[in-house]
Amino acid sequence: MANSSMLDEDSLKRIVLGAFIGGVITAFAGFSGFGWTFDNTAKEMAKKSANEAVVGALAPICADNFQHAADAPKNRIELMKLSSSEQGAFIEKGGWATFPGSNSAINPAVVEACAKTLSALK
Repeated sequence: MANSSMLDEDSLKRIVLGAFIGGVITAFAGFSGFGWTFDNTAKEMAKKSANEAVVGALAPICADNFQHAADAPKNRIELMKLSSSEQGAFIEKGGWATFPGSNSAINPAVVEACAKTLSALK
């Protein structure tokens, strides 16, 4: 009866193979199920989330500026005559998406969201 060492060649292969398979399973579970991400992916997600937050906060202000302008009813009629691609330029030209301290519209996505908001109003 020979004494089997835990570190003989066959045992060592099994240990290394088990560690490798365990690492692969852990990585797969982490990235697919536990929300692990790479640095670039996390940065892209954060940037997208921040942009959506800016648009969500500023588009209603733009729409409010439009609705409270002196000639709002006339501007609304003009806005509704335009195609959706022209509405953004109309809103920028009117200055409703330009906020204090800036010379131009803050973000094209804000202008687009503002136009969609105003077009959806009854």
